[in-house]
Amino acid sequence: MAEYLASIFGTEKDKVNCSFYFKIGACRHGDRCSRLHNKPTFSQTIVLLNLYRNPQNTAQTADGSHCHVSDVEVQEHYDNFFEEVFTELQEKYGEIEEMNVCDNLGDHLVGNVYVKFRREEDAERAVAELNNRWFNGQAVHAELSPVTDFRESCCRQYEMGECTRGGFCNFMHLRPISRNLRRQLYGRGPRRRS
Repeated sequence: MAEYLASIFGTEKDKVNCSFYFKIGACRHGDRCSRLHNKPTFSQTIVLLNLYRNPQNTAQTADGSHCHVSDVEVQEHYDNFFEEVFTELQEKYGEIEEMNVCDNLGDHLVGNVYVKFRREEDAERAVAELNNRWFNGQAVHAELSPVTDFRESCCRQYEMGECTRGGFCNFMHLRPISRNLRRQLYGRGPRRRS
């Protein structure tokens, strides 16, 4: 029996534990979910909830009409945000293996920043210290995340340009950084091998 329960843990067959929380670290039902959200006590990955604000989603004038923000401006804004967060976290807490930002619109994923550190101790220290910080006029809410393999949490149809759910998909739509920034950030680091 224990072997069977272990084999279905975190899958859709598991009627006790939420498979979405296990794969994505977030669930659209939140605290109202009928299944358990087993928050990890240790993990290499942290999530900074709703930290990134896409200017295309928030650009409104006083009369409620939307301002047009070009794709180039949005990418520049995003790259600046990504570089600032990545650099500060790596300098203060330790080497980052991977950082991803959700471009979804659903409340449970919008602007979530997932940071996978090389060491669990670095992630634990980051969560403890970041919950006492503010960023861009909002309190930072950080927690350990069960996500360790982003291939399982990402929307494959989005990656192929075919997701019909748009920003309200329940799988991660990861916003890419520019190629130059990727080379700059992931090319440096204390123990990185080329």
